[in-house]
Amino acid sequence: MNSTMEPSVMEPDELASYTDDPSLLKNLSSICMFGTGVQSNGVFYGDNPLHYSAPLLFLQLSLITAVTIVTVFLLKPLGQPVMVSQILGGIILGPSVLGRIGGFSSAVFPFPSLVVLDTVSLFGLMFYLFLIGVQMDPWIIKKTGKKAIAIGISTVLVPMVISVSCASILSRFSSIDHSITSSLPLVGIAESVLAFPIIARYLTELKILNSEFGRVALSSSMVSGIFSFCLMSITVLMQKDLGKVFAMLTTLSTAAAVAMAIVFILRPAFLWMIQQNPKEEPLKEDCICAVLVGVLVTGLVSQVTGLNILFGPIILGMSLPAGPPLGSALVEKLDIIIVWIILPIYFVKNGLATNVFAIQLPHLVVVESIILICCTGKFIGALLPCLYCKMPLRDAVSLALVMNVQGVLELGLFKMLKRIKLVDDEAFVIMCTSMLMVTAAITPLIKHLYNPSRRYLVYKRRTILHSRPNTELRILVCIHDQDNVATMMNILEASNPTKANPIGVYVVHLMELVGRSTPLLITHQLSKTSSSNATPEERIINAFKYYEQSNVQGAVSVHPFTAISPYVSMHDDVCTLALDRRTSIIIVPFHKQYSSSISGFKIMNKNVLQNAPCSVAILVDRGPSVPSRSLLACWRSYPIAVFFLGGPDDREALALGARMAGNPRVYLTVVRLLENGNINARESKLDNEVMSEFRFSMKGNDQVMYVEEVVMDGSGTVSVIRSMENRFQLIMAGRRHDKRSPLMLGLADWNESTELGAIGDMFASPDFSGDTSILVVQQHAINIHVAAAAGLNENSEHQPAHLTELNLKVAHDVIEDDEFIRLQMRSLY
Repeated sequence: MNSTMEPSVMEPDELASYTDDPSLLKNLSSICMFGTGVQSNGVFYGDNPLHYSAPLLFLQLSLITAVTIVTVFLLKPLGQPVMVSQILGGIILGPSVLGRIGGFSSAVFPFPSLVVLDTVSLFGLMFYLFLIGVQMDPWIIKKTGKKAIAIGISTVLVPMVISVSCASILSRFSSIDHSITSSLPLVGIAESVLAFPIIARYLTELKILNSEFGRVALSSSMVSGIFSFCLMSITVLMQKDLGKVFAMLTTLSTAAAVAMAIVFILRPAFLWMIQQNPKEEPLKEDCICAVLVGVLVTGLVSQVTGLNILFGPIILGMSLPAGPPLGSALVEKLDIIIVWIILPIYFVKNGLATNVFAIQLPHLVVVESIILICCTGKFIGALLPCLYCKMPLRDAVSLALVMNVQGVLELGLFKMLKRIKLVDDEAFVIMCTSMLMVTAAITPLIKHLYNPSRRYLVYKRRTILHSRPNTELRILVCIHDQDNVATMMNILEASNPTKANPIGVYVVHLMELVGRSTPLLITHQLSKTSSSNATPEERIINAFKYYEQSNVQGAVSVHPFTAISPYVSMHDDVCTLALDRRTSIIIVPFHKQYSSSISGFKIMNKNVLQNAPCSVAILVDRGPSVPSRSLLACWRSYPIAVFFLGGPDDREALALGARMAGNPRVYLTVVRLLENGNINARESKLDNEVMSEFRFSMKGNDQVMYVEEVVMDGSGTVSVIRSMENRFQLIMAGRRHDKRSPLMLGLADWNESTELGAIGDMFASPDFSGDTSILVVQQHAINIHVAAAAGLNENSEHQPAHLTELNLKVAHDVIEDDEFIRLQMRSLY
């Protein structure tokens, strides 16, 4: 193996950490060894499988993946990201931990196997960087505001100036080895850079990618990444090729030529292949295979022309369109095997060369001082512009902490600096371990400081029951699929929009973020695309626009959006829209009908229920298939039922039913269950008031029926539910009920879907026959949010002085509930 081969991930001077036999390393320019077989005959034929490359590689892959998974599992309670587990797993398998066991390294990672392991790790890193490039949208830089530019540049420039200055002073006055002191300026520069993809992946794992704070962090890190790349390129070229202008220009021109060939030859070819794929169908396998071959070809071309083998793949990834159909298909096919099986080899390979016990204490103190200065500089460089731009203090501190996160790209940078002799071996080890410790320490701090749900706190009830009469009722409708559209429109039409009581509909088409790093919230206008050529997203938007136009002018206004984000943080877009548009209720579809993404939709619904700044309704759409559906405007009658046990959620469902009762096509039935005459006085007082006002308001309306059922226990409740089968098109019920009530006895034990509650789950279960759709309602509870914001619990008797005015206002609102609801119920009809 020739030491002059470039670019090689495996370097001869690293091999001393991989073997216990120094005699193998006497000649660093050429290392010769006997080749081993590929496949073993097996232990039953006297062979040791570990002496053959294939079974040994399988053992190494299995061990590396297992250690990574175990580390992820152990660190999960601490909320640590996957990259921390991967780096730690590499150190565990290296000479710092397991490598100290006699014979472990020579048995599991013998010297002859390292070339194969190194080659596989290089493939993993190459495809990982390609995936990072695919998920990046380079044009996001055009949308970057002045605030993000200021934060991004300051985050790199401040720590670089401070750390390089301190490194120069330490180099001049320190008495430690020259190899360490000469590395200090480059340590400061390397620790000052940022990588946008690493920040994006980190924010995704923390589930704050598409929050307002996450968007600013993404834009700032993009600017920092570009600025860092420019500075590092200039620094490295000046250090390595100073005085060799011709060689430097050759390298730059070669890189530009390869990049142009990728952008103007490979990219159009792949886009043409994508266009040949039928619309609304998964991308064909031959197209994906062609792209993967392109990754290998660009790596080969980069290697042949003297560039880094990783240059071509990442440029190819950035040139391809992010998101569906290509980006999402590539991520779906490659993400698991690359990130969880092959990429960890790269961390382990570096971990095998990382021996923390070989670090000398004086060297550790000096290098760590520079690293600490860099981290402090990054923090200050990000914090000050944030405060100048009047960002809240918690958000500013959180963003400043996020800017210190590092990952595989920074590790590759450290490796490159070590390979070209700009950073000492000990400095490299210290930088790797510091990267692990800093990222691990930052994560719990960010989780403690930044809670995006705080921004959803409101100090007035946003419900249908508490909405003012003769004002626009604002509804946020979430759509996952075209199947949701017809039933959602029927609910909107049943809500009786008129000029006197209009409704504002905010339609959000929710799409999972796959194949791109940047979440999107897109505002739409009326599309002019014909229905035959329109995409599914355009058909959904056009359907709601047509619904707006088919109503009386001024009765309905539709505002369509598309939210593209991960399921774990998708609720941020929903709650932010609900907060900004002052909606009274959010309607989200139930997840059960989407078998391939049940867990994702379940997480999204759960987060919306917990954080929404208004009431929430979950729609269990059990209607017929799309072609046989029709809108309420074509129906002669639309029977609806409200199932009323009592409590705030049932009162909210009743308020929605009262509004629907004004529609001439709606026939409303209210079924109220009473507990054998024994009624909880505290909770039932408001129930009785609301029901009395409802019955008074509905006098003379022949389309409204009120039914009371007296039951003994939970089995009686189930009987009443069974009696409602095949009688209604829509049944509305509250989500939460008093579990101590005899009416709920035993029902909670059979509750499978916690988002629906016990009663909603009974209606949505397969045992409830028919195609009745279910709307499960949860009323917005202001007192819970105020207690959370104030740091109080429900039993708190003493309040801080600065909260007195706020809490008195809330108490006043609650006291006035009874009278306000009386007036509101009279105005609903």
